[in-house]
Amino acid sequence: MTAPRMPCVVIVDDNDDVAEALQLFFGLAGYETHIANSAAAAIAACTAVAARGAVADLMLLDLSLPDAGGLAALQAATASGVRPRVTVALTGHTDPATAAECRAAGCREVVIKPVGIRDLVARAAAWLA
Repeated sequence: MTAPRMPCVVIVDDNDDVAEALQLFFGLAGYETHIANSAAAAIAACTAVAARGAVADLMLLDLSLPDAGGLAALQAATASGVRPRVTVALTGHTDPATAAECRAAGCREVVIKPVGIRDLVARAAAWLA
């Protein structure tokens, strides 16, 4: 009998401190984690998970990345067939237009930074239920 697969989260944030803190808390909560600090790295992480015959369960997606916008990474992952089951945008932009753009691109939710990590981990369980 094989052990159940751990849920997989791809953390996309160009702030190393934020990404590592998220990785720590999600790891402690039983998630397999992958960090990506750019749009290209996000696509590579989703592709690496798919190469194992799985799909990332959750992508936490910063919208401001050094090489492209976060939503461009989501579009590329979708076009490549490696789109995570659930994508949640993490942003400091509070305007309704940004939230609408994120939802139109396929984000389940838009979370405004800063956000408590424990709250984010708890919400992730609900998003994946």
